[in-house]
Amino acid sequence: QLQFVESGGGLVQPGGSLRLSCEASGFTLDGHAIGWFRQAPGKERAGVACISDGRSDTYYGDFVQGRFTISRDNARNTVYLQMNSLKPEDTGYYLCVAYHLETCGRMWYATDPGLWGQGTQVTVSS
Repeated sequence: QLQFVESGGGLVQPGGSLRLSCEASGFTLDGHAIGWFRQAPGKERAGVACISDGRSDTYYGDFVQGRFTISRDNARNTVYLQMNSLKPEDTGYYLCVAYHLETCGRMWYATDPGLWGQGTQVTVSS
């Protein structure tokens, strides 16, 4: 069964940090661009970040503004999202996705990835 197992979410104060992990099961990350999306109540789902395979080119949503870093470790079949300087508006459900292609593409945030993880909740609140 192809699936992702996300972890690392939780409750954090504004200005704090979290590191999300996304481990693939049933398939290898090789040859796939991997991304993170988030879903917040009352808001449209938004692309957070994407990382290509090979050269590991990275792309971020405009709202990230240098605060997050996406990385991958194909040997561990895992992708990470380091989130710093978190804001209350970052609250949401963060989902890991896998694309059919190895590159993200300029429209990665609007492209249907194909495989979605179950997600992990991130709450930023004092």
